Order: sequence, then structure tokens, then C-alpha cells
Amino acid sequence: MEVAALDSGEFAVRNSHHPAGPALVFTRAEWLAFLAGVERGEFHPS
Repeated sequence: MEVAALDSGEFAVRNSHHPAGPALVFTRAEWLAFLAGVERGEFHPS
């Protein structure tokens, strides 16, 4: 996975194994909410 901060303030995420494929674009608020969830352990399997 690759993440890039865009000039617009958004963040783009793409599969590094398929760089020509599509990217998901998130607002700054969405990206920060995701990172906060990672820090809280929300994405660990039970």
C-alpha cells in the first residue's frame, strides 16, 4: 500500500503492486479518523 498527500489536502491510497490501478482518495478528516482507529486497535481481528 502507498499513501500520498495531495496538493488539495486529501490523501490518495493505492496498491503498490498495481501502481497503474485506481487510487482511493480520502479527505484529511477521513484519513485522520482512520489513523485514530488504527491507534485504538479497531481493525485487529477478535
